[in-house]
Amino acid sequence: MRGFLRMPPSIGCGCPAKILRGREMRALSPDPSLGQVVVLGGSVAGLLAAHVLSRHAERVTVLERDHYEGGPEPRMGVPQSRHTHVLLTSGLDALSELLPGLPGELREAGGPCLSVPADLGVWQAAQWVSRDNPSAPVMTASRPLLEYVLRRRVLADPRIEVLTSTEVTALLGRPEHIIGVRTRGRGAGDRAPRNLLADLVVDATGRSSRTPEWLTELGAAAVDEEVLETGRAYATCVFHADNTGPADEVKGFYIVPDAAQPFGAIILPVENDRCMVTLSGPRGQAPPTELAGFVDFAGGLPHDAPHKWLSKASPAGRPVGYRHTSNRRRRYDRDRAGHTRSGLLVVGDALCALNPVYGQGLSVAALNAVALGRALARTRHAPSAHSLQRAVLRSSRGAWDVATGADSPMPGAAGNAVRTGPVNEFLNWYLERVRERVPGDPVVCRAFRDVLFLLAPPHSLLTSPQVLRRSLLRSPVPTPADLPTP
Repeated sequence: MRGFLRMPPSIGCGCPAKILRGREMRALSPDPSLGQVVVLGGSVAGLLAAHVLSRHAERVTVLERDHYEGGPEPRMGVPQSRHTHVLLTSGLDALSELLPGLPGELREAGGPCLSVPADLGVWQAAQWVSRDNPSAPVMTASRPLLEYVLRRRVLADPRIEVLTSTEVTALLGRPEHIIGVRTRGRGAGDRAPRNLLADLVVDATGRSSRTPEWLTELGAAAVDEEVLETGRAYATCVFHADNTGPADEVKGFYIVPDAAQPFGAIILPVENDRCMVTLSGPRGQAPPTELAGFVDFAGGLPHDAPHKWLSKASPAGRPVGYRHTSNRRRRYDRDRAGHTRSGLLVVGDALCALNPVYGQGLSVAALNAVALGRALARTRHAPSAHSLQRAVLRSSRGAWDVATGADSPMPGAAGNAVRTGPVNEFLNWYLERVRERVPGDPVVCRAFRDVLFLLAPPHSLLTSPQVLRRSLLRSPVPTPADLPTP
């Protein structure tokens, strides 16, 4: 196989890149080594995987159950699209690496950028986090806008074909070697089953992935799963924003839930002069999905600033509930029968689904794609699907550790991924001391934020001498009680 061509600096740098087409695109393409690739699911994880794989495949076909709308609209197959989303700094960095200029395109389309906590009133450990220690930007565009801008960019590549209103019903092949998928049309059209062969099948169908079931139908052993469920539920409602947002000095609020205080809220600006409000509660205390009850629920938060704003705000729709908040990691890197499976790769929420309360999902999808691209670039020949799967799984480990670490002490936490025992009791005690010092200590705040934004591994909170010394030997520094109030 001939060596891959390198992208020229004008495409690989952080400046906006034009969308290449036709002969110009093919001239920059590496020699294909993966053959025919089929990606199941045309949302964020699937589109990013298709983009990366198109550089190393003869052809990439994306199969999407829904019909794509002409603009940035929520889709039935993406129920989480009606809820609050955040692109963390790590996710923005990853998108810039994958598709130079895409964050700029999102901003031009109206996606707001914020610094946390400079632009956001963050309530943690019973006090406001000081706003004197700003972060690099995060983006709070709505999920439909992100998907629309991303889809427009990715599908401009002539090497990528998309088939909408197409449902996958089975995998083809043997447990240890997948060779394609069986499909059928959705709606009133032709629903006759068809087989589509591929050298690599990529599952990016999210939490509803049926790959475990399909592998079992082929005779494979059940896929190992790690699960942590807290029963947390949330609801989201969109409100009109005035010129100043939720408060005179901030653009939104984040009430951080923890084991001692399990109620949460996040109010963030989105495009078109709107704010998206998500309220969350523990098992058995879900926010109501009727407007008056939704607003009243905010009155039970540990600070009244969000409730004051909601009581005066004008709704732009009705609240929508969501209860799929478990952490679930499927270990496709393992096989009980001892096989190394070929022909199948799983990415995004289909591989590692996280409690959405922590806002990691979009960024993890982008990090998955970066890891996939780097694994493919490390060799002149097509790497095994098993090695690609391991690389993608590693890219989500930090987010998994953050989410399961935060959820394990929550009331009612259950599942085989709950962290228990003396070591974890000590870690929970130490991390609680870290959280208590976040509001008033700039060093601890930066370190903690870098972990939450997936810029540093969780263990860095244990290995940093400064964080250790300040968390163990210094008392928390109080912040003003009225820091960002309306």
